[in-house]
Amino acid sequence: MSAVTVDRPAVRTPDRPAPAPIPMTRLAKVELRKMFDTRSGFWLMASIVILSVLATAATVIFAPDSAITYESFAAAIGFPMSVILPIIAILSVTGEWSQRNGLTTFTLVPSRGRVIWAKALVAVAVAVVSMVIAALVGVLGNLLGSAINGTDPVWDVSATALAQIFLANVLGLLVGFMLGVVIRSSAPAIVGYFIYSALLPTVFGMLAAFQDWFADLQPWVDFNYAQTALFEEVMTGEQWTQLAVTGLVWLVLPIAYGVWRVLRSEVK
Repeated sequence: MSAVTVDRPAVRTPDRPAPAPIPMTRLAKVELRKMFDTRSGFWLMASIVILSVLATAATVIFAPDSAITYESFAAAIGFPMSVILPIIAILSVTGEWSQRNGLTTFTLVPSRGRVIWAKALVAVAVAVVSMVIAALVGVLGNLLGSAINGTDPVWDVSATALAQIFLANVLGLLVGFMLGVVIRSSAPAIVGYFIYSALLPTVFGMLAAFQDWFADLQPWVDFNYAQTALFEEVMTGEQWTQLAVTGLVWLVLPIAYGVWRVLRSEVK
């Protein structure tokens, strides 16, 4: 006896809609929370305010009466800011590899470029907020120092100069971000930043002092040198051009290369 086969109609399952991409705002909130979640991260962020207060107090206590100006407080606060902000940017990037949570992050969000973009946005936002807080601490220090000395407050930093200081610190943070995406390891990236910010300016400065041909070339090849003008004076058109040229070579192209490597490297 032969078996009888009966054709059954194929059951069509409804198409499942593709899930909506994770909003950039949610990614930014996650990256911001990562900066504060660990004990070391929390105290690193808190050190911005702590060191600003300590630098302001030191200026009030030790500076002579003639130096109680807003420029003195801005300079005192600016030094720790220029060190801490790039380290924050480095750790925000390298944490995915140094703490070995990159596999989880890039599994939940396969688009690595959006994750890197969220890290960059959060790092810049933290830098701007930190500098606003530091600037307000400097204002309070200037008022307090003037009241203690019995003199009128001296506001010798213009709005343009203050904006240039903000820009200089953001560029310094982006240098740390660049080293983070290129090296992707916390300790080497931090060492690389101090080599970049301390050793290279010394080498370039000595070369410019002894070689006349390099003295004229330095503003066009030394990003640190080009950034220095942001702290000292109102920038001229030529200085802005020098900053753009050196920034393209030392910042934009390395960031593009680092992001390209991040997008194509194996995450373990």
